[in-house]
Amino acid sequence: MDQGRQVFTVDLLERYAAKGHGVITCMAAGNDVIVIGTSRGWVIRHDFGVGNSYEIDLSVGRPGDQSIHRVFVDPGGSHCIATVVGPGGAETFYTHAKWTKPRILSKLKGLVVNAVAWNKQQITEVSTKEVILGTENGQLHELAVDEKDKKEKYIKFLYELTELPEAFMGLQMETATMINGTRYYVMAVTPTRLYSFTGFGSLETVYSGYLDRTVHFMELPGDIPNRQVGFLELHFFIKQRRAVHFAWLSGAGIYHGGLNFGGQQSSSSGNENFIENKALLDYSKLSEGAEVVKPSSMVLSEFHFLLLLRNKVKVVNRISENIIEELQFDQTSDSASKGIIGLCSDATAGLFYAYDQNSIFQVSINDEGRDMWKVYLDMNEYAAALANCRDPFQRDQVYLVQAEAAFSSKDYFRAASFYAKINYILSFEEVTLKFISAGEQDALRTFLLRKLDSLEKSDKCQITMISTWATELYLDKAVLKGMVDSNEGCRLGFWSAQSEINRLLLEDDSASEKSNSKYRSTIEEFRAFLSDSKDVLDETTTMKLLKSYGRVEELVYFAGLKGQYEIVVHHYIQQGEAKKALEVIQKPSVPIDLQYKFAPDLISLDAYETVESWIATKNLNPRKLIPAMMRYSSEPHAKNETHEVIKYLEYCVHRLHNEDPGVHNLLLSLYAKQEDDGALLRFLQCKFGKGPENGPEFFYDPKYALRLCLKEKRMRACVHIYSMMSMHEEAVALALQVDSELAMAEADKVEDDEDLRKKLWLMIAKHVVEQEKGTKRENIRKAIAFLKETDGLLKIEDILPFFPDFALIDDFKEAICSSLEDYNKQIEELKEEMNDATRGADNIRNDISALAQRCTIIDRDEECGVCRRKILTAGREFGMGRGFTLVGQMAPFYIFPCGHAFHAQCLIAHVTRCTVESQAEYILDLQKQLTLMGSETRRESNGTLSSDESIPSITTVDKLRSQLDDAIASECPFCGDLMIREISLPFIHPEEEQHVLSWEIKPNVSSQRNISLPA
Repeated sequence: MDQGRQVFTVDLLERYAAKGHGVITCMAAGNDVIVIGTSRGWVIRHDFGVGNSYEIDLSVGRPGDQSIHRVFVDPGGSHCIATVVGPGGAETFYTHAKWTKPRILSKLKGLVVNAVAWNKQQITEVSTKEVILGTENGQLHELAVDEKDKKEKYIKFLYELTELPEAFMGLQMETATMINGTRYYVMAVTPTRLYSFTGFGSLETVYSGYLDRTVHFMELPGDIPNRQVGFLELHFFIKQRRAVHFAWLSGAGIYHGGLNFGGQQSSSSGNENFIENKALLDYSKLSEGAEVVKPSSMVLSEFHFLLLLRNKVKVVNRISENIIEELQFDQTSDSASKGIIGLCSDATAGLFYAYDQNSIFQVSINDEGRDMWKVYLDMNEYAAALANCRDPFQRDQVYLVQAEAAFSSKDYFRAASFYAKINYILSFEEVTLKFISAGEQDALRTFLLRKLDSLEKSDKCQITMISTWATELYLDKAVLKGMVDSNEGCRLGFWSAQSEINRLLLEDDSASEKSNSKYRSTIEEFRAFLSDSKDVLDETTTMKLLKSYGRVEELVYFAGLKGQYEIVVHHYIQQGEAKKALEVIQKPSVPIDLQYKFAPDLISLDAYETVESWIATKNLNPRKLIPAMMRYSSEPHAKNETHEVIKYLEYCVHRLHNEDPGVHNLLLSLYAKQEDDGALLRFLQCKFGKGPENGPEFFYDPKYALRLCLKEKRMRACVHIYSMMSMHEEAVALALQVDSELAMAEADKVEDDEDLRKKLWLMIAKHVVEQEKGTKRENIRKAIAFLKETDGLLKIEDILPFFPDFALIDDFKEAICSSLEDYNKQIEELKEEMNDATRGADNIRNDISALAQRCTIIDRDEECGVCRRKILTAGREFGMGRGFTLVGQMAPFYIFPCGHAFHAQCLIAHVTRCTVESQAEYILDLQKQLTLMGSETRRESNGTLSSDESIPSITTVDKLRSQLDDAIASECPFCGDLMIREISLPFIHPEEEQHVLSWEIKPNVSSQRNISLPA
């Protein structure tokens, strides 16, 4: 322990605490509240939290001298129980912090209460909940008091010792909430035994269960001389409102251990031993001489016992069982002779108290756990030592002790793990030299790996160097494991390993199965290391290292980790493992360019897998694969073998809708080289155009296709290509070399050019006539049958020139007659059409004459549809001398078949207002021209021009008037399209916006009044 600083310090708290009411006989504390009992029956309460105190005389009304036997205070400092003894027997009182008068517990009259157990989890300021009282005659009672009732709720008898009746000297209680209810744990001590009770329900239920079963107890016979009756001998240490360990001041020693509430397994009888890590501190360890001195009082802290030994208070470490301090007290002269008479603790405040007959001393704790790591370390309890370390230097010392111990016992791997955790007190070089000197290459590698785990990410340089060193160590081990068994390999020295490897390369020694397994394990471990360290290892250095050791597989593996996929793929291709190479190439992180680069090699190795990979890969440009496909296609293949390139090209064309001419040309060339031209013809007949409107229907080069098909003698394909290129004469000529039916089909494809179609059929007819080998009469019949297939396009006279001059006409008589009859029918049809045309012309003339005489009758009260004035109004009211002919005194007007009538001027105004702007300007321009020409006509009528000279002018006026009529009177403005278009126009025109604003309602602010509503 650090002797420079005291863990426990003593301060005088109260010099004359008894206040003249005798001497102090007992004391209890809780939550900064101290209650003392005196030899004259007084209870004095000191509340240091609020700074007040009061005194209660419990001897009033009792004869003789009265003395306070024991006082008890709950952890909250609110509830107090005191027992008074005197000539008249014993009495027990309860008092509350808010009460001025105590309450006697009459049911306990005559019973001396030695111990009290509070329910620390459930007790409150206003209610004690369940309290257990232990008496001098070995009985347990249950008490409950509510502050508001001013009396106890109940006092129940719980249990009595019958086998060995002894006084209960200490009690402690804990509760734990579980799924099936609240569980009670009670510990009780007598001078020789420690009893434990546990159960569910209430305390009464728990103890009733022990009527028919044995109580669990621990017996430690012995006695403590000079013990004052009533000292609390059972202590719990409370941490975060839960007891974590206990101590019992027994006659045989201090029995102590940990507590585990709620985590243990129940036995069938219901008994449980919730004590763990039990130990017994022998009193002989506390004595300096041969005489064994037993303590008379004790309190418990987290790591220490405070023991009262012959008027001295000594501090003993609970773990090491060594005395670390002896406390000094400033006592008065009259109390010094008797010394300290007792100890007590305040679990809530974490304080301890010692008292003599007059004074109270406070014992404070100053970081009692600061040196516990040393204590545990000296005891080789490394886990506990690490748990109690406060800084990295302390942890380093613990790791160092562990490492040195493991190294000394030749447990090098364990030592390496501990050395790697040391950061400050031992250098990296010192540790590595230790392993190198010991020849422990594997342990050195373990140390390096563990050291990497403990380094910060910012130590990049150190991480890279250590990782590279670890890589070399792995390579050494991998080579050794591959060629020698593990025992022989371990005997090799670190620096002589390489020379030994060279020697073993010349030997032919087969490894055992065990060695092979270790070798595989080493390789797997090495690969895992490379995977974890790929970001910190220098790529160039590591690859050179792997090459120098000849570790091709690991080189490929590391290249894959670093994204050097070209090396990986190249290696697999050299090994002939196309499938593995394709798996690498298909990874999303691999550049697409590697697909194109290695395509020739891959398709040569495994065409099926390569094409399947291409199909599965998105965003692949087939054009860049053309060199690989052409190379593959140039190689010989079996007749029944599926052409993988054709399969891929078909996928591109039909599924991906590829429009690249190169792709289509290559596919076409492969089709042309096949024996069966069915696939070629189907390809040529497909229309692949999926692009813009009026785009091409095919994407291959037709000229290239034609040359290729001619070269491969695919005549049907050539015919199709000629036809597709609109070279119908060449198509038919070539088709006639193959099949007449094919030629006829080609001739029928021409539909928009009758002359060309007839020419093509004549070519076919000539071929038919010239190629027939039968008799003349039979040839003529075939020619006549051919004419029927042309659907009348060819006549007998068209094919007669193809027959020899000496052919008899009798053979053509039937065909010639049929042709003449057809001509006769056509002549009759033309005559009928001419007659129909004549009659139609006559009808049109009659209609024109009728139109010139057409008239309508209007009522004299008929109104204009626009101005609502009468139609038959004098013309001068409208000033209509502008190109219109006046009918007497009437104004010009228009009347429509629907019955609507309009003044000419009103109709013009209405139409120009409702029609589009360009049409309105056109109408106004016509009206203007008519007005100007009307004025000129009037002037000329007063001159010397003849009537012949004015005729052209009058003709022009009529033409303009006709145009104006067409513009404004082609349809009724109320019944025609003009009215329909007005539906979409707004009711209010933009120029009428002012009228809309004039109708807006604006609030009159000045006229508003505030009206108060009645309350």
